[in-house]
Amino acid sequence: MRILLLEDDLILNEIITEHLEEEGYEVFSVFDGEDAQEEIYSQKFDLLLLDVNVPNINGFDLLKDIRSKEIKTAAIFITSANMLEDIEKGFKSGCDDYIKKPFALKELDLRIDNIKRLYNINNSSSIQISTNITLDINNLLIKKEKEEIHITKKECDVLQYLINNKSKHVSIEELSLNVWSYEEAPLASTIRTYIKNLRKFLGEEFIINTRGVGYRFNG
Repeated sequence: MRILLLEDDLILNEIITEHLEEEGYEVFSVFDGEDAQEEIYSQKFDLLLLDVNVPNINGFDLLKDIRSKEIKTAAIFITSANMLEDIEKGFKSGCDDYIKKPFALKELDLRIDNIKRLYNINNSSSIQISTNITLDINNLLIKKEKEEIHITKKECDVLQYLINNKSKHVSIEELSLNVWSYEEAPLASTIRTYIKNLRKFLGEEFIINTRGVGYRFNG
């Protein structure tokens, strides 16, 4: 699980980073909003941990900006801005959870576990798709009974995104914004080809295509 941590307090940033890395997470830590924005637009994360009162772009404005661009990465605010109106502002900006400082690291663990449950995020390099189908992320393989099907990195990324958002339909535009980030956006036909291949590998029943709405993972 890849986590972006935005925290301008050097000591707290180090404490949280060390703790999360001990828990097995891959952590990218930054100290101001502009650096966080650049990282979010240049690579993929599973979770954003955002302080609010940071230099250049505050956490509320940062999250509002990326949400306006259809980036749906899960986000938790970790902040001393704990008045009721601050909490309301945080959720209106698009966060999934809100932790008031000071907090115990165990509380952070519990809230991250809840995000993983809600977004179906798995620390393992393998995702069980069905009783006889497994996605091996590290080796870019779909293992189907005794068959091993090699897939491309982008096919793997698209499939992971659909799995992580299986409670809803996902549009071509959303896939482009969240899977390709700051890379050159692919043609819609390219994404459709990836999904066509995945449906062939898995079975059409695993990825439902609703015309005019998008794709939904059915697993």
